[in-house]
Parts: sequence; structure tokens; C-alpha cells
Amino acid sequence: MLIKRKSIEQVESSRPASKPASVRKPKYAPVTLSEQDGVRYLHFGTEWVQGAMRIRKPNWPELEYAQQMMAWMLWQQTPARIAQLGLGTATLTKYCYVTFPEAAVTAVELNPSVIAICASMFKLPDNDARLNVVEMDALDYVNDEANAGTLDVLQVDLYDATARGPVLDSAEFYQSCNACLTDDGIMTVNLFGDHPSYARNIKAIKFAFEQVICLPQVHDGNVVAIAFKRQRAIDLAALAERAAQITADTKLPAKTWVKGIAAK
Repeated sequence: MLIKRKSIEQVESSRPASKPASVRKPKYAPVTLSEQDGVRYLHFGTEWVQGAMRIRKPNWPELEYAQQMMAWMLWQQTPARIAQLGLGTATLTKYCYVTFPEAAVTAVELNPSVIAICASMFKLPDNDARLNVVEMDALDYVNDEANAGTLDVLQVDLYDATARGPVLDSAEFYQSCNACLTDDGIMTVNLFGDHPSYARNIKAIKFAFEQVICLPQVHDGNVVAIAFKRQRAIDLAALAERAAQITADTKLPAKTWVKGIAAK
């Protein structure tokens, strides 16, 4: 959903055994792959890219928007619990799992074929004591009272095959996301800046959160919104110092995040 690229390799979705209509799982678009210049891309049967992985650097967030989804690191240095809604190519899940060895990382994905292809083609590790990839509706996850007040970080990237905007975008959904966060919790959301869904999502996020900052648009219109559970003072000098440390430790372009925040 970031750039358009024709799929050159199709991986058929696994088909579950026949079940009664009342319990039959929903149908999903086929999971397809393409590769170019050492980068493997995930599609849902269309030219829209749902995620990417550089084959020689499987844990690195290849796409700039995915790097920006880590901008919460400017404020959160030692998160205990991190969750992603929407697995994609497991970019954020893998990066958080490797970069924060003390954190519990959860990924919520509705389509079982996406989970399977991430394990077979995108180097997603098996679940363990810290990693939990669950087949579940993201709305059910955020509405589960067991998750209330538990997350330091929530990363939301929910698109379907049509890539017309996030599939969950109501004020009620974002209020439920807010409820999952700790008092100092932060949410990042991948949005389309040049699409009608953008204004609707920003309005809903601002209704649900005390403070919202948007980073500059990248790729074919991606805008990452940063939403804070509580209001925060924006100390650009302190953020610049923290960004320099992030870049030194991880090579993420954190200095550009601060420049984007300063430009707002």
C-alpha cells in the first residue's frame, strides 16, 4: 500500500477444510509476492505493496514509512509491551523483537495466509516467551478488556487489497486503541495523506487522543501520525539529542523525524 509494483510470483492462499457456513472464515485476497533489486514485496493480489523486506537484511525496516512508524522511540526508550495491528511483512514486529530484547511484542493479523507467508518468506520467528503473533480481528483485540492499559506502544497499519484507506478508522476504534495504552503510551498509524480517508482518520484520532503529530508525507502519500495518550511538551532540543542517539544505536534516520516535527 506504499508503492505500486506488478506481482511476478503468486503464492496461493492455503484453504481451510470445508466448514458449516455459520463458522466458515471470511475469504481473503490471494497473498502474492514480487522481488526486485534484492527486495521482496508482499501484495494482496494487486500491484499495491503491503510491505517489503531486503533479503540480505531481513530485520531492517526497508520502507521509509516503516522507519517512521518507529518514531515513538523519540519518547519511549525502554517499552515493556509493544503491539502491531496488521502484520504486513512482519517488518515492525521483527524490528521491535530484535531491537528491544526486554519487551514483549504482539502482532495481530486477521488473515492466516499472511501469518504463514511471513514465517516462510519474510523470516518471522516462531512465537516464544516474548513474541506472540495471533490470528485475530484487530477490533476484537483493542476491545478486549484484558488489553486495557497494557501497551507502551501500539503501531497500526491496517489495509486491505484495495488500499483505499485503513479498514478500521472510526473514533470508537481509536478510543479503544487509546484504552489499550499505558498512561505514557504512544500510537503510530500509517495513513494516506492524499486520500479522502486521511481527513476522516485524523479527525477520529484527534477525538480519541490528547495530542497528535503527523510526520511529512513519504512514498506515494504515506503519512505517519503519532498519537499520545497524554499531552506532552515538544522540546526540540531534547528530541534532537535523543534522535542522534537513536541514529547512532540503530541507523534509523531519526534526525529527519525531528526535522519533520519542527516543520509542523
